[in-house]
Amino acid sequence: MRIGFALPHYDYSVPGEWPLSYETLLTYAKHADACGYDSLWMSDHLFLDLAKYGGPSTRAGSYDPLVTLAAIAREVTRPRIGTLVLCEALRPATVLAKGLATLDRVSGGRLDVGLGAGWYEPDYAAIGMEMPPPGVRIDRLREAATICGQLLGGGPVTFAGTYHSAREAWNEPASIQKPRPPLFLGGKGDRLLGLVAELADGWNTCWAWTPDAYRERLAVLERACERVGRDPASVSRSLGLYALVGENASDLGRRFEHLCEVSPAGTMRGATLDEWRVGRLVGTVDEVREQAAGWADLGVETLILGVGAVPFAVTGLEDVALAAETLRQ
Repeated sequence: MRIGFALPHYDYSVPGEWPLSYETLLTYAKHADACGYDSLWMSDHLFLDLAKYGGPSTRAGSYDPLVTLAAIAREVTRPRIGTLVLCEALRPATVLAKGLATLDRVSGGRLDVGLGAGWYEPDYAAIGMEMPPPGVRIDRLREAATICGQLLGGGPVTFAGTYHSAREAWNEPASIQKPRPPLFLGGKGDRLLGLVAELADGWNTCWAWTPDAYRERLAVLERACERVGRDPASVSRSLGLYALVGENASDLGRRFEHLCEVSPAGTMRGATLDEWRVGRLVGTVDEVREQAAGWADLGVETLILGVGAVPFAVTGLEDVALAAETLRQ
């Protein structure tokens, strides 16, 4: 199994630092590389607040994923890089494909492309757009994924959609990876999984999942693949999970207390270690290895670790290292 690391890239991401500096972000990228992580990941918001997670509604700044991953790729040259996931509405599909193909070249062919339908209403308000209902967001994602999937390899592409269009669009220089960088979709709904079966190389979901809940979604994906005549095994599976590892039970308790202390205000209010274990990669070294083996049995090829209490947050370099050491054995 491969392991990925969710890079800290929001102002709330690193305890004691606001705003987040690029130098700190790069430090974590280099540290993850040195620890043996196979891939580095960034999400896609213009800014983000933590009200959804019980935290403050204060908007935290964010680094742009395409620009930042291009910069990191020139200094961190081994791990793959990826978007977890790009919000469809923020960029025209043809322009997005251009940027992604360039990023694949800048990184030497190490890019994984994740696309999503979007969920954060303030992103839409910031670009002067009313957030569409879920069904329309899925329709928009279908068109964007179709154009990107075809155009990443160079084109030409002609596509007349309701929301995205292309007319004899070319994308040169094309991506290094052939026929294109791996394209996956992020989400968990029935229609999203139908799109995965039709259009994508892979599927991702995150950040808290029990095996039983994941197994139920896999059944939906498998039925969608059957409808389009696709082998479900051909869909690569990555899973993002919050992760906390202790060398033993006592150490795990100490690290959980530290997690509660350094996490953004309100996000861990009233939480207990027993509760935090549910749906997350949490335990002693042996326990976490056993959990990872269970996910591998469900066909998960890459575990992407969020070493914090909220997406793309961290508790410190030591926890990042121990999680990698545990799963690289």
